[in-house]
Amino acid sequence: MSCAKNFCPGCIDRRRFLAAGCIGCGTALAKMVQLSTLQAGQVQPVPQQSSPEGKADRPKVRLIFACWALVQDRPTWPHIGHDMRPEIERVSKELPRLCPEVEFVPVVLHSPEEAEKLLAEDAKTGQIDGYLVYHMNNWIRVMYPVVASGKPTIIAQYIYGGSGGFHVFTAELRRNYKNMAAISSSRLEDLAEAARKFCLLRQGASASEVAQAAYQCHLDRMPPPRLLTGKEDKLTLRSIGEVLAALEKELILTVGGGSAAIAKALAETLKIQVRPVSFPEFAEAYERTDVDQARQIAARWKTQAAKIDIPEPDQTLEKSARVYLAQKQLMAKYKASAIAINCLGGFYSGHLKGYPCLGFVELNDAGLVGACEADLMSTGVMLMLRHLVGRPGYISDPVLDSSRRQIIYAHCVAPTKVFGPSDTPSAFEIYTHSEDRRGASVRSILPLGYMTTTLEIHPIRQEILCHRGVAVENPWSDRGCRTKLAVEVLGDFDRMYTFWDHYGWHRVTVYGDLWEPLKELAAALKFKFIPEAS
Repeated sequence: MSCAKNFCPGCIDRRRFLAAGCIGCGTALAKMVQLSTLQAGQVQPVPQQSSPEGKADRPKVRLIFACWALVQDRPTWPHIGHDMRPEIERVSKELPRLCPEVEFVPVVLHSPEEAEKLLAEDAKTGQIDGYLVYHMNNWIRVMYPVVASGKPTIIAQYIYGGSGGFHVFTAELRRNYKNMAAISSSRLEDLAEAARKFCLLRQGASASEVAQAAYQCHLDRMPPPRLLTGKEDKLTLRSIGEVLAALEKELILTVGGGSAAIAKALAETLKIQVRPVSFPEFAEAYERTDVDQARQIAARWKTQAAKIDIPEPDQTLEKSARVYLAQKQLMAKYKASAIAINCLGGFYSGHLKGYPCLGFVELNDAGLVGACEADLMSTGVMLMLRHLVGRPGYISDPVLDSSRRQIIYAHCVAPTKVFGPSDTPSAFEIYTHSEDRRGASVRSILPLGYMTTTLEIHPIRQEILCHRGVAVENPWSDRGCRTKLAVEVLGDFDRMYTFWDHYGWHRVTVYGDLWEPLKELAAALKFKFIPEAS
């Protein structure tokens, strides 16, 4: 809907962008985009401006770009060294053009403290009607004080940039605040249509009514489901009783971390035992590995990979192969069929000489379990799947994209034999680990057209969370993790925004429709079965 008629189609130009109050930005966008950081405490009040004819009653909305730095200074999504400025400029230019009914007042913020200062200045002027936060980095908490202000707020994400924080933070905030809408779409037009709902303020709508209208708008623009079934995929399933009996004999090694509470709950509910392994013990195993054998494995990876794009490939792959051999050595020592590693902490601290990503591929393709980030909850799921269906699970950091009715499962590793150890491997490529541009990780090109099931089993909450979808694409983007599998979600996409704060960002995906067996497993465990998209 429109706020007024006969608007001119012009949008905020580069000079007005800065005049509107960008922190520490000076008086021109050209100057702003040269800054590597912005100074806190330099919020400029919104100046009084004469409005073009027909635009006097437009709602005035702060367009907040939330990022750690204009040129990323740390290893997180999108990736270290990523330049935020082209995206900030694109959105600042295009959003006013697509939504001229709203006057956007852009600003870049790097912390919740800067947000609090901005909110105080805005409260003094009384000129800001609402907020639109463009969340560009994981785990930056700018949105919290903004939502708590009570003003109508839209939270959007930079796809493959701020996705983890967007999902987890907005799920929590939605439980406690009604004045905010979470919109996850790769199509800027969807955000513009939602932003038009700020115009309802001029009709007397409350902040919660504006937020609900904006959220519903983006759901209404989502395409209807196209793929309700996948290609034929015959599953060989073990009984739930057999699965539970087999899990009682399982041991997970967790290297350099892992939740003690989850480990305790796994032992109490699924009867899976967890044994901690220190980084020094892993390092000793690494030093005992056979270098010649590691070089042979590295040469095989080089031959099999469809593409390799890493610095010093021979040395880097040799280190990854030795990490893999160390994993196998410890698993044999403790008679474990699963290993989870605090890979990021170990690599950044120097305890790991290489990333374990390629080793995880080897383990998962062979019918064992290699799990990222010492995520014991997901490791338990992967072990269960090993016994239930004989297929590997794929841990990911999912990304929602309502414009395609998709969820994209992204991580820097994935199996290549998704139908089990006897499967023909799919193609894979080797890149650096995305977030820090170091080491070696994997982009697996996964099969399309098949039904997938994605889940977590929370042993503390005693719940199984589950949704399904059909694999439709292997997207490529240099932002976010390397492997990306896009799935068209079956069911109510609205619910996909709900559970991230309770379960965390990770999910485990497996090929096949396991909806009914997982419901049976939940009943056997006396867990609650929760459809994530019903």
